[in-house]
Amino acid sequence: MVRCLIADDEPIARDIILNYCSHLPMLKVVGSCSNALEAKAVLQKEQVDILFLDINMPVLDGISFLKTIRNPPQVIFTTAYKEYALNAFDLSAVDYLLKPFSLERFIVAVDKALDRISKPVPQEVSAEAGNTDDSLFIKTDNKIYRVIYRDIFYAEASGNYTKVVCRNQTLMPMQTFSNFEQLLPSSVFIRVHRSFIINKSLITLIEGNRVFINNIEIPIGSNYKESFLKELRI
Repeated sequence: MVRCLIADDEPIARDIILNYCSHLPMLKVVGSCSNALEAKAVLQKEQVDILFLDINMPVLDGISFLKTIRNPPQVIFTTAYKEYALNAFDLSAVDYLLKPFSLERFIVAVDKALDRISKPVPQEVSAEAGNTDDSLFIKTDNKIYRVIYRDIFYAEASGNYTKVVCRNQTLMPMQTFSNFEQLLPSSVFIRVHRSFIINKSLITLIEGNRVFINNIEIPIGSNYKESFLKELRI
């Protein structure tokens, strides 16, 4: 049984989702709330697998509310406003249903959530930005790029931004270095300096306190060298 929670300030919208859920016997609705604070109370008491979340709600909007949830369930946004889609997928939402949506479209979104539940993303890769098994999505300049891990040479801290140097492009997402590091799988990437994370599989040479990737020289910080060499079994 998949436990669902509905959070929407419109009674008709809640009733529609309840009706749609009734057509899918694997779904059990454990709560139907008119605002985010009511939903938060339910989340504290009940196990919830899927959250159907409206965006425009009183007191606290859906996107802001999701940011407050430490270990959120799979989230399907339901809203009448398409302009919030990028922010929704930045928060790794399963899907974004634009009202009014059909039962068919609802089922497609639920199936996506069920896929994630049955095949959860590894914790080290789970994300702010809709990661897949071999890639992640990076938002910059109002565009979202899918970047394959093997194409990322290194990432460098740059204030409130992170410079991501890839095989064919360089991206500058507005994301702190520490937050970006959490999106990367430790099986592929390693931090070698307070300001640098590199792709281990692309190392071509290590010399002294320097590591080279395709002739790009990157410093190895003194506080990171021992753990770096140990990770490489050197």
